[in-house]
Amino acid sequence: MAKILCIGDVMLDVIAQITTEINYGSDTPSKISTHGGGAAGNVATWATVTGAQTQIVARVGNDSAGVAVISEFDALGVIHTNLVVEGAQTGVVVVLVDLNGERTMFPETGANAGLTLNDLPVLDGFEAVYLSGYALLDEISRPGVLQMIDAITAQGLPIFFDPATVGGMSQVNVDEVRSWLALMSTLIMNEEEAIFLTGKTQLESALDTLLVAAPTAVIKRGSQGAIGKSRGGQTIAIPALPTTVIDTTGAGDSFAGGYIASWLINKDLTACMQNGASVAAQCVAIVGARPQVTTAL
Repeated sequence: MAKILCIGDVMLDVIAQITTEINYGSDTPSKISTHGGGAAGNVATWATVTGAQTQIVARVGNDSAGVAVISEFDALGVIHTNLVVEGAQTGVVVVLVDLNGERTMFPETGANAGLTLNDLPVLDGFEAVYLSGYALLDEISRPGVLQMIDAITAQGLPIFFDPATVGGMSQVNVDEVRSWLALMSTLIMNEEEAIFLTGKTQLESALDTLLVAAPTAVIKRGSQGAIGKSRGGQTIAIPALPTTVIDTTGAGDSFAGGYIASWLINKDLTACMQNGASVAAQCVAIVGARPQVTTAL
């Protein structure tokens, strides 16, 4: 079976669901839970429950959070090797989820910093690579990840790239971030990220600008679905599927996981986007960025 290699970040998410307006400087009732997180880990798990075989390249510490994250990978069937870094702390994200299900994140990278070319497995048997923008945004990991990209490109494998949040990209020179886009086969990002990277407020113009760099681009629009286009093709728009929104954490990652899993079977852009939307609808209906162990799609 062909596999997807997911490169980037693995985190422990500490999610606080706020049940009222925040009382700054005082107590606010909330519901707290912990879940595996990190964009690369999320994509790997959603692609796996969608029917693909995935392997993760990331790092966790040899602490209780790392044990929890690895056990979740094992339960969901994600392949991993050499994840644990002795003496390091597993990355943690504190996620605040408001009354509308919208999330705000406070990440600490932890062990994820410092990926090198040595972390890349033998690429035989892989058919696609997902790369989280967080891996390139981290200045310690960046040189090694760029070397990984060279090796992956030399092997002829397509790279599906999500450049990460505007908040994350704002920490790096935007022209440097834009320079990475031409290294990718497919760009997957949300509206805010597309506008930030292209300077275009009209999404059709943003798509066309992204296509100068990469052969295919997809812009996720949350409750309004997604639009996508490949060079020489027509713009495709798909709606979001009806669902009950509980927590939007991981929605974009789940879309990417469903999209890439579909691409392994049918490279039709519409079919890939529709599968991404279907998986995202499952994600936002549960708490956390990853499928539950019992999730079946």
